[in-house]
Amino acid sequence: MSDTYLERRGEIETYFDKTAAHTWQKLTSDAPVSGIRATVRAGRDRMRSTLLSFLPDDLRGCRLLDAGCGTGALAVEAAKRGADVTAVDISPTLIGIAKERVPDKLGQGRIHFMAGDMLDTKYGTFDHIVAMDSLIHYSLPDMIGMLTRLTEMSRSGVHFTYAPRTPVLATLHFIGKAFPRSDRSPRIVPHATASLYKGLSRSEHLADWWPGRTARVSSGFYISQAQELKRT
Repeated sequence: MSDTYLERRGEIETYFDKTAAHTWQKLTSDAPVSGIRATVRAGRDRMRSTLLSFLPDDLRGCRLLDAGCGTGALAVEAAKRGADVTAVDISPTLIGIAKERVPDKLGQGRIHFMAGDMLDTKYGTFDHIVAMDSLIHYSLPDMIGMLTRLTEMSRSGVHFTYAPRTPVLATLHFIGKAFPRSDRSPRIVPHATASLYKGLSRSEHLADWWPGRTARVSSGFYISQAQELKRT
């Protein structure tokens, strides 16, 4: 991967593993949060449901990679459908929280939590890959590179999210660049849908893949686009 990817990955690891671990532990629970964070929580809940709706209801016999699993909510729901889930996150702290939250009963499903790089090919190949809000901090060339690696690990589909370029997100992006703060999360990098599709179509490594279903979730300060990549 590129030097810019490695640099940004390091920033993200520091933020989620140290700077904001407690914040994300609270945000992803049912603990009271501020009004703004409540909209983010609601948006993330809707996005998780959206991505899960792209997957088969019955996942028994399927291997699924939850790439950037955070505190594990999506991994748990996939396992309840019968999937054998490998859930990877760059933050050991968030992985620890995820392990504590796994319910006693998952039916026929299983979850293997791993702290590390979600693009590491050592995890093997999967029937389905989900990457919820784990690509949103990267430039378009790095995102295309990440999607290339994920498709190499998938037998059928990659379901991911990106930050769509909207006036609101463009303004927030500008503010984040103009007024940096040491404790602010790594900035979200919005992408126009047309630019993303063009980047995908120009990649020779993605010639056998094409965008499928898509859906946008907007909830206060949370704006994210779900996108399916499937084999043509």
